[in-house]
Amino acid sequence: MNIGTLHIGMKVRHPQYGVGVVRSLTEQTAEISFDDAPRTIAPASSDLQPAESTATLTELQMPLTNLIQETAQAVVDALGLEQKDVVVEGLANRWQRGTLVLQSADNSLQPKEVPLETFFHKIVMIRNNLRVLEQKVNANDKLSEADKFDIQQYITRCYGSLTTFNILFKNKEDQFRTGS
Repeated sequence: MNIGTLHIGMKVRHPQYGVGVVRSLTEQTAEISFDDAPRTIAPASSDLQPAESTATLTELQMPLTNLIQETAQAVVDALGLEQKDVVVEGLANRWQRGTLVLQSADNSLQPKEVPLETFFHKIVMIRNNLRVLEQKVNANDKLSEADKFDIQQYITRCYGSLTTFNILFKNKEDQFRTGS
């Protein structure tokens, strides 16, 4: 690998030392931090390879993932795209672009407004995390069947508490149910 193709922060793969990150460069060598220790490597004679995809644009070389992320963000910013006009899949149509208002009994306090899309996303994340928890409990070979049953009862009660929010779901099959 040519020293000119390296840049600071680049991930590289060495046949003996594994993956490392370029920390500094000289005319002939690169200081690379590997898992076991930092090492000075001569890229031209060491069979060093890029450890991640790269793109070269008019003499600019950087990790491809960084290029894509920065380009996508620049496009979103340039176009003025905002999340508030996004239709959230799964949220019932009547709640799209709605607002959840939390009003304190104390009228001296201002109400808190939350976009329903944001609130719905959090509810869906709770549902997804409960499903993962349920799978992990059922697949755990260190828990007794009685322990699994007890934990499953707590999960079922969580689903039961969350049925309050079923009104937000577009599709009935996505709603919370207490029985599995």
